[in-house]
This record gives sequence, C-alpha cells and structure tokens, in this order.
Amino acid sequence: MITPMVTTRTSRRAFIGGAAALAGLGLARLSTAAPTPFFKGKGLPIGLQLYTLGDLVEKDLPGTLKAVAGMGYRAVELPGFYGHTAGDLAAALKAAGLVCESAHINAQGRSPAPSLSGDLDALVRDAHTIGLKFIVMPMFTVPARLGGLQAGEGFGDFLARVASQFTADDWKSQAAFLNEKGAALKKAGLQLAYHNHNPEFAVAGGQGAGGTATGYDILLAETDPDLVKMEMDAGWVAAAGLDPVALLQAHPGRFRLMHVKDLKAGTVPNTRLKMDPAEVGGGTLDWHRILPAAHAAGINHFYVEQEPPFARPRLEAARLSADYLGKLAV
Repeated sequence: MITPMVTTRTSRRAFIGGAAALAGLGLARLSTAAPTPFFKGKGLPIGLQLYTLGDLVEKDLPGTLKAVAGMGYRAVELPGFYGHTAGDLAAALKAAGLVCESAHINAQGRSPAPSLSGDLDALVRDAHTIGLKFIVMPMFTVPARLGGLQAGEGFGDFLARVASQFTADDWKSQAAFLNEKGAALKKAGLQLAYHNHNPEFAVAGGQGAGGTATGYDILLAETDPDLVKMEMDAGWVAAAGLDPVALLQAHPGRFRLMHVKDLKAGTVPNTRLKMDPAEVGGGTLDWHRILPAAHAAGINHFYVEQEPPFARPRLEAARLSADYLGKLAV
C-alpha cells in the first residue's frame, strides 16, 4: 500500500511543478515579447514631407495623397501649395484621410504663391482652412549684396556659396525677420518655425578674432523662443558632422518638428549643402536613439524627407521609410 501513496504524491508534485513551469514559460514569453513600435507606442502619426515625391503631387494631387496614406502615413507636411487653393488642398487631404498641420512657406515669393513677405492675412486664412498649426520657413534668405546665380551655377551650389559669405550681422537680420513674422503669426494662432540645412552650421564671418559662433548659434540666440521654434532636419544636422541628440539636448524647448532623413556613410561632413541620401533605416543615423530623444525634447511632429538623387522610384522610397518606421521599436 505504500507504493500507491508515493505514486500519488509524486503525481501531485509533478502536476504542481508542471503548472509552475508552464506559468514561468508564459511569463518568459511575455517578458520577451516584441516591444511596441515607437510611433504606435507614443500615439504619433508617421508623417511625410511631400517634397520627397517631387512633382508627383502636382501632377495628381488626390491620387498621390491616397497612395501616401496607403503606405501607412497619417500626416503630411506641405512644401508649398502646388498652385492649388487652400480649399482644394483641405478637401484632398480629408479624402485621403491625412492630417496636415505644417507647411513650408518661403520668406519671399511671387504671388499667387504664399510667402512670409506677401499677404500675411491671406496666408493665415489659408493656413486655418487647411488646418495648419505651424508655418515653417524652409531656408535662409540671400542678402541682395551677395547677388544671384552665376553662369552655370546650380541653385544648391549658389546657396552654399552665398551662405559661406554670411556675416554674423546677416544671420542677425534673418533672426529679426523671423521674430517679426513669428509675432504676427502668433497673434493669428499659428507658430512659426525655422528649418535648417547644413550651411547654417558654418562659423559666421565678421565676428572678429576668435569668433566661433555658427549661423545656427546666432539664429537660436537672436530669435524669441516663444515666437520662433525650430524644425530639426536630422539628416542635414548629421551631414554637417553634428549629433542631432546633442543639439536637441543643448537647446531644450526650441524644437517642435523633425525631418526624419537618413544618409549613407559616404557623406563627408560639410556645410556646403551636400549629402549622400538614403531611405530611412538604410543609412547611418541611429533612429533608436534619435527618436526618443526628440520626443523627450518636445517633438511630436515627425516627417520623413528624402533628398535626391533617388536609387528607386520616389513612391517606393517613401514606402520603404514608412515600413521601417512603422516597425521600429526603441
């Protein structure tokens, strides 16, 4: 009669041990489950700066926007109005299920294209029609004394050349313009921001012996933080040889938007508007580190942007970036 008792006890112990093992296995599986992707976990949409798509939007506004939404993008940033009215843009965005809270508006431009130097009241009306919260000045202006394009000179080379001749006073003039327009837009319920390239990170001339301030240093110091926020183009920051995270942490509260832009290892640090672009995730930038730091710094608007030249069709490149970011867990 002893043997059955031992057998019963052993069976009970085995059952309890087995149950514990199964429970432990379940906990282990829970603890090793894939982490939540960054954008999903933060409740943020993945955005696309439509500049990435070149003239596709201009050729087919509703079709291109629907294609963008089909890739998983839920927000876009406008590089301009493409010759459309604000009402047409708002309707096309709504039909595609896309939110648009930011647009790049040049400092100067020819009517009817909107500009910061043009009819600001009309720009404000259009911005509210579309649903914009941010008006972003995409590029510094060129002082008249530096002239225009030279024979055979491309626009990018022109900008790099004249930026290298900027003095500290030139950058202060840019800051004064931003403050003026930022104050006017603030009264209308809109936030002005400035988008960088990499010439801003060159040391400004005319500072006297020992001057080390860059154009971007001067813009940050001379603009009112309440009137002028910054849209960090992480790719151009990296192309200048700088660390986007360090820049974010050095200026808390200044950045509200980010261009998520990648570049290949072949990019040589420079301030001459040069980079070797890649789809997001196909380059050298550490998005596992950059995105959480950007969000911690106050950025909630992220827009994929890619510069030419493209190794594949633009829509395919945009899709690859969306796929990467949609799965990226940090």
